[in-house]
Amino acid sequence: MLLSNERITMSIRIKRVYLPAAADDGFRILVDRLWPRGIKKVDAHVDLWLKEVAPSNELRKWFAHDSEKFPEFAERYRRELKDSGGLQKFRAALSGHPVVTLLFAAKDEEHNNAVVLKGLV
Repeated sequence: MLLSNERITMSIRIKRVYLPAAADDGFRILVDRLWPRGIKKVDAHVDLWLKEVAPSNELRKWFAHDSEKFPEFAERYRRELKDSGGLQKFRAALSGHPVVTLLFAAKDEEHNNAVVLKGLV
C-alpha cells in the first residue's frame, strides 16, 4: 500500500493482540484506548501504543461491538480522526516501517477500529 505523499511501499496487517507475536509482524502498534485485559505488557510485544488514534470512549461505548452498527461507527470514527488530528499521528507512526501490524483486542476481527484504520492508509 502507498501512503499519500510517500513513495515507500508498505504492508499493513491487523491482528488480535492476544495472538502470539510473529517475526514477520514488523512494527507492532496497539490501536486501542484501553490496555487489553489479561495480557502483560511484556508479553504483548507492542512497539508503540497509539491511544490517540483509538475511538473516543463515547463512540466505543455507543458501538459496543455491534456489527450492525459498524458502517455508522466507521463513518463517525473517521470523522473523529480527521477532527482530532489523529490520522496525521497515525500516518507519522507508520513512516519508515515497511511492515506494520495494527493490534486490537476486540473478538470480532472484521468489525473494529483497526479495520477502519487500515482502510485509511
